[in-house]
Amino acid sequence: MKNTFTSALPDAQGYFGEYGGSFIPEPLQVIMDDITASYLEIRQEPGFIEELGRLYKHYVGRPSPIFHAESLSASCGADIYLKREDLNHTGAHKINHCLGEALLAKKMGKKKLIAETGAGQHGVALATAAALVGLECDIYMGEVDMKKEHPNVVRMHILGARVIPATHGRKTLKEAVDAAFEGYMNDPVNQFYAIGSVVGPHPFPMMVRDFQSIVGNEAREQFQEMTGALPDNVVACVGGGSNALGIFTAFLDDSSVQLHGVEPAGRSLEVDGEHAATMTKGKPGVMHGFKSYMLQDEQGEPMEVYSVASGLDYPSVGPQHSYLKDIGRVNYSSVDDREAIDAFFSLSRQEGIIPAVESAHAVAYAMKMGLGGEKGSILVNLSGRGDKDIDFVVEHYGREYGIT
Repeated sequence: MKNTFTSALPDAQGYFGEYGGSFIPEPLQVIMDDITASYLEIRQEPGFIEELGRLYKHYVGRPSPIFHAESLSASCGADIYLKREDLNHTGAHKINHCLGEALLAKKMGKKKLIAETGAGQHGVALATAAALVGLECDIYMGEVDMKKEHPNVVRMHILGARVIPATHGRKTLKEAVDAAFEGYMNDPVNQFYAIGSVVGPHPFPMMVRDFQSIVGNEAREQFQEMTGALPDNVVACVGGGSNALGIFTAFLDDSSVQLHGVEPAGRSLEVDGEHAATMTKGKPGVMHGFKSYMLQDEQGEPMEVYSVASGLDYPSVGPQHSYLKDIGRVNYSSVDDREAIDAFFSLSRQEGIIPAVESAHAVAYAMKMGLGGEKGSILVNLSGRGDKDIDFVVEHYGREYGIT
């Protein structure tokens, strides 16, 4: 794997324009500074790069392929291609940064990996990486999500992780992050908080993006090899935003490529607490140690959020996304629950690919682009597969689609 860990942003303080930074207590800042220094050093080491590349190839199964979804394309008048991150070991893009974080933690002498998870894919990937490198692992997960994504909870237990329920608030992703930070503060010296997206205090938005950039680097080369050109559009779902930045980063300098981030409109974009469309409805604020767009009340406190996709119901977003929104490089739109579930079944029944409900938001947006008259090529980052979602989807939507 070539060394792709280069970017002009963030600056030395972790800012992407006015977003990012590190808003944490001074004792924890000392720990973060150590992580930053260790990461900046290790990402230049040939041995680390070679080891990560070896694991990507022989353990994860990279490169993940690009597939031309011809039947889906024909049904909506688009030309849709899928970057198949769902085919990775553990079933999603999350394994890309989890392996990097686990190797870094091991080299820093940490004893335990700790993290939050929403849909469970980050938790499964981190538990997998912890088992591989020989570290303990604690995963915090909202009690609601533990029931909703039960197969992934079982996987984490099998892999040897301890799954700790977050039982306050809405008992979903935001509360899992709260609980994980609290658990981390009990022993930040021996634990490594492996944040699951491009969020949190510096260096995590940079570090997770860097590890995920392999998705876009592969896709850019593969798409040109397959078609002789770059895609006209690249589409990805956005919660925290790791899979989106993973594929967007390689195309940021290509003005001919339109980038589309798709947020969850949930049940209603017009009702507070019924969506998680941070970029569409939020404004700048500070949460979980970083500044970014966030959904907040009049007192500046995070609002309750909702999405049918557990991995997208977060009231903030990665700071680089906020910067890309402000400079107009990425178009951020939203897809509601109904559109996402329709896309879930459309892709399943027309192409034989069951997507994660998170990824179905991006598929739905690509389908809408085609039905709306888009004639250019559309590359969708299919960031995960739907194994974890099938029980929930069948229970709540099965009858509508002929499943009894």
